[in-house]
Amino acid sequence: MKQKRVSVIGLGKLGLNMAACMAYKGYEIIGVDSNTTLIDKLKRGESPLYEPGLREMLEKAAPHFEVTNDIDHAVKNSDIIFIFVGTPSTNDGSFSSEYVEVVAKEIGESLKNTDGYRLIVNRSTVMPGVTKSIVSSIIEKTSGKTIGQDFGMCFNPEFMALGSAIHNFLNPDVIAIGEFDKKSGEILEKMYRDVCDNNPVIVRTSLTNSEWSKLSLNVFLTLKLSYANAIAEVCEKIEDGNVDEISAILGHDPRIGRKFLSGAIGYGGPCFPRDTKAFKAFTNAIGTKSELSDAAEAVNDRQAEKVVQSVKEILGSIHSKKISVLGVTYKPDTDIVDPSDQLKIVQGLLKEGADLRLSDPKGMENAKKVLTEGTVEYFETADQCLQGSDICILLTPWKDFTELDAEVFSEKMKTAIVFDCWRVLKNAQQDSRIEYHAVGLNS
Repeated sequence: MKQKRVSVIGLGKLGLNMAACMAYKGYEIIGVDSNTTLIDKLKRGESPLYEPGLREMLEKAAPHFEVTNDIDHAVKNSDIIFIFVGTPSTNDGSFSSEYVEVVAKEIGESLKNTDGYRLIVNRSTVMPGVTKSIVSSIIEKTSGKTIGQDFGMCFNPEFMALGSAIHNFLNPDVIAIGEFDKKSGEILEKMYRDVCDNNPVIVRTSLTNSEWSKLSLNVFLTLKLSYANAIAEVCEKIEDGNVDEISAILGHDPRIGRKFLSGAIGYGGPCFPRDTKAFKAFTNAIGTKSELSDAAEAVNDRQAEKVVQSVKEILGSIHSKKISVLGVTYKPDTDIVDPSDQLKIVQGLLKEGADLRLSDPKGMENAKKVLTEGTVEYFETADQCLQGSDICILLTPWKDFTELDAEVFSEKMKTAIVFDCWRVLKNAQQDSRIEYHAVGLNS
């Protein structure tokens, strides 16, 4: 008989998506969070955060989705308990497991007076070794029970990306299951086989290997992104240079692949920057080298200034120029602006004295919280944002922006100059009325 009662402790941007998907699939879900405002919103049927498809998923999941701030209730009424709380970065770049440890202790206290086997699954990103040496030990100590006998333990890294979290959870490319023992891994694998819409590859390994796989995967992607940006930089200096044509050649080689090979601006978001630093912190701590992650960071760190300098060269001076910026979130389909290279570029333009005009479908409220210095005006539409500007910079390739007609630029702007960081404004690129520039092109 399949496990049907599951609790998810931590209803953040990824935990809530996971809980909603599982409830939608018919599991009886108890979502737990200490944020009472978030819990109240969910009880009223509201989505407390932005993610494409989440509101609709929550509506469908409602009959099977209970929310509370009571961990004891969740532990006593669940067969599988997921820990999905935040692990903030410390000064050296490693992850603090403070919140995970607090939850582990509360789980242990509940297990002390609870009969029956429970599987505890840590999904919070932690440093390699933490789940086995710290989390499991805390639960054993506080509960007085024995791991492998009274409860199981897994580490299950999340590979969900904001903006596509629901699809990623239901259709994963790969699922990594770090297991304390065979029984723990079998229970978790069975759950995923039941929940996922596709038939994903599931790799079962040790707790520590699965923790290390999360850092390893994300740092590999930062390397690929930074390599593409290095190629783009060269393309801007050679005759007829075009990073998209180079990427097409490289991407058709099955050993490389096309994804994350665009060549544009630096990476951002809640995972890549901090996972790269954690990779370095961990390798340094165990006495190995981190030259590759250091190189990825070095390339990434210069991308924002490179864009600002390019704009400065085009205009001659940025000071007092009306600059329209389209997009400030670190990628489309999210509202996160910090950390992002987009934010760094905007701050660099403001430092140079730009009169900034900004539009973003979902990120403007968050942008207002961090852009507290300089002159910034916010506009609901690109049409309004472009009015009377000296140059337009496309920073985030939202669909709203990539489908703009060339006439919008030529008719609304004071001078129809476009700087396209992603080379997606094809209408503008092909229109002789527009002076078109882009990252990764020399044409």
